Amino acid sequence: MKNPLRSLSPTTAFVAIAGLAVAACTGSGDARNGAPAAGAGGGGSAGIAGSPGGAGRGGSTGAAGTTGASGTSGAAGATNAAGTSGTAGTPGAAGSGARAGGNAAGRVGMSGGMAGAGNGGSPGAGTAGTAGMDAAGEGGTSGSGSTDVAPSAGCGKPAGLTSGRASIDVSGKMREYILEVPDDYDQDQPYRLIFGWHPWGGSAQQIASAGYFGLASVIDGQAILVAPEGQDFQDNGLGWGNAGGEDIDFAHAMMDRFGAELCIDENRIFSTGFSFGAMFSFTLACTENSRQRAIAPMAGNTTTSGGCEDSTRSVATLAFIGTDDSLLDGHRKAVGIFAERDGCSTETMPVMPSSASWCDGLNSMFEPCSCVEYQGCKAGYPVISCEYKAGHQFAPSSGPALWDFFSQF
Repeated sequence: MKNPLRSLSPTTAFVAIAGLAVAACTGSGDARNGAPAAGAGGGGSAGIAGSPGGAGRGGSTGAAGTTGASGTSGAAGATNAAGTSGTAGTPGAAGSGARAGGNAAGRVGMSGGMAGAGNGGSPGAGTAGTAGMDAAGEGGTSGSGSTDVAPSAGCGKPAGLTSGRASIDVSGKMREYILEVPDDYDQDQPYRLIFGWHPWGGSAQQIASAGYFGLASVIDGQAILVAPEGQDFQDNGLGWGNAGGEDIDFAHAMMDRFGAELCIDENRIFSTGFSFGAMFSFTLACTENSRQRAIAPMAGNTTTSGGCEDSTRSVATLAFIGTDDSLLDGHRKAVGIFAERDGCSTETMPVMPSSASWCDGLNSMFEPCSCVEYQGCKAGYPVISCEYKAGHQFAPSSGPALWDFFSQF
């Protein structure tokens, strides 16, 4: 069936989408991309600094502190074993902002752009505030939870790939993607690699043209971006059905190629996506060998792209969804899966707002907006969930918030 919203203007499509989102099915239904978000958005809020370490106990004055046999300060006249600083705190979970939700893939028609002017709002200029928070250790360092840099085989060699559209053979089938390599690419710098997965009915070109969910304008040459192209799903547009795990295989084929031909940090690979793209971000991260350090899904679930394997692998998560989205319940369940895997408790606390908060400056039509962080997560594996008053649509002005979250690792 042809998508009835392809020919509508963004404003008209947004109104039509709101109605379709309410009627969307649950389970393994459709996952078309929604209307562009209106209004300004800032980034996630700053994490809370851990309490500083107390100074080590100072040594008491040694015995015979009076003039000693040698006329100096006396035997052991120096201060007794000098107190050392308190032990360093272990890295805490990285602070940031976001809240999520979600259920099955309800169909919502395509309406073009993202994170920009739709329905009267202008793109926001807020930056994200997701600084790492210290664990409650004495003298703790900033809790980014970062692992060691793992340079790929492509480091130290001239780039074997360039920006633009390309294809790759995956089990005899040609798949396509669009790659963006920094203009001042340095063969000795291991770059972060960030995937942007398009919604149902979207395309790799849609994501690339919109700046990879706004990331292209804020990464300052510090990451390699890629927009993969899905396959026809139910004869109604490109998506991520992942039949027989073929989209997972596609993801791994790309990661292998980029690691061999470019200098990337194998420990810092990330995914974001909207709707079907969010579902696939969840699904990829669910696999034991996902290689994802963190994900930032916008309105998805863990069922439509093939389910969530019984993995124990931790993946940091920042999630967005509108409270009027038909996927809300399933999205929340998906976030809960990663909270459990990351060792978090079920308790959540509001992320303290700041001038860089993602909710700050959001158009009033999208209020209330709130972000909470799960408590007790393993150091370096925060789970943050952001919800705002909206239907099935891209998170407004998401670029700064996404980069602030990913760049802390």
